Amino acid sequence: YCFLILAFYLLMIHSDHTGYPFPTAPPVDPFAKIRVDDCGKTKGCFRYGKPGCNAETCDYFLSYRRIGADVEFELSADTDGWVAVGFSSDKKMGGDDVMACVHDDNGRVRIQHFYNVGQWAKEIQRNPARDEEGVFENNRVTCRFKRPVYVPREETIVDLHLSWYYLFAWGPAIQGSITRHDIDSPPVSERVVSIYKYEDIFMPSAAYQTFSSPFCLLLIVALTFYLLMGTP
Repeated sequence: YCFLILAFYLLMIHSDHTGYPFPTAPPVDPFAKIRVDDCGKTKGCFRYGKPGCNAETCDYFLSYRRIGADVEFELSADTDGWVAVGFSSDKKMGGDDVMACVHDDNGRVRIQHFYNVGQWAKEIQRNPARDEEGVFENNRVTCRFKRPVYVPREETIVDLHLSWYYLFAWGPAIQGSITRHDIDSPPVSERVVSIYKYEDIFMPSAAYQTFSSPFCLLLIVALTFYLLMGTP
């Protein structure tokens, strides 16, 4: 009994000198990789780049799926700056609700809300995103977030239960601020997108559009035939 009292006394003295230990912070869950085998089944996907590319190799990748009263978005692009999706009533930039994942100078990826005023993106303080997570790895910005399907009527935030054209863009950032997108004519969905319809849509980048055009294919066939037949 005396030994227990002595041990308790020594522990109290030690605590007075060193202070109580701080609790260990819980480990941070790693960013779960984007699954592309769910595309067209349990979520809708857009892929821009090389045929057969996935969320880690496409120039640009986006997925969406409904989760209760929210829509979960996943974005990824081959950039060290930012990647974004815009919701538009037409295929042109201007008057669009934009969600962007921005890689800042501290290595974090933040989800920001913008509104396109003409060709200029203005940050909006009211941000509908929640459950945000993002990572910058292998020179790619990748993120995941949710936002409500229904929102109070407001110019800068659209209701996602309606169908919109999706604008896809990515580009560099300077000190955590987005700058002009990488390509002059960023890809746009061919038709309006409904969150209630899951498709897996591939859009070839400019390098692959050239070789997939009908004229180019016809030219290749003609040249092949000419070479096989030989010259007189």
